[in-house]
Amino acid sequence: MNSLELTDFDIDHQLLEQPGVSLVIFTGAGCASCRWARRELPGFELPIDRLCWIDAGDNGGAAQRYQVFHLPAMFVVRDGQFHGPLHSRLTASELGAGVKQALRSNAEELP
Repeated sequence: MNSLELTDFDIDHQLLEQPGVSLVIFTGAGCASCRWARRELPGFELPIDRLCWIDAGDNGGAAQRYQVFHLPAMFVVRDGQFHGPLHSRLTASELGAGVKQALRSNAEELP
């Protein structure tokens, strides 16, 4: 599975340009769940084309626009369209079901 590292400076451009489904994940250096997610999620079989990682501590502008209040915070984007937050435990089955549910929602512009 592809992985991208995003920043305040390129998050919009990257997400608008990437075809298919992206799972955007805001993480933090001091977050144990975030470290686990970075290590384990690339091995999960999920209905996505890529994982997009963004360090919330280093990219406060994006974290503020996406209204990130807890970490890890996950969002679903397909073909440059925002399908909302993903509230799920970090298991392959729950993440997969959550992505599918998010993709059934109405798409909006990126935050």
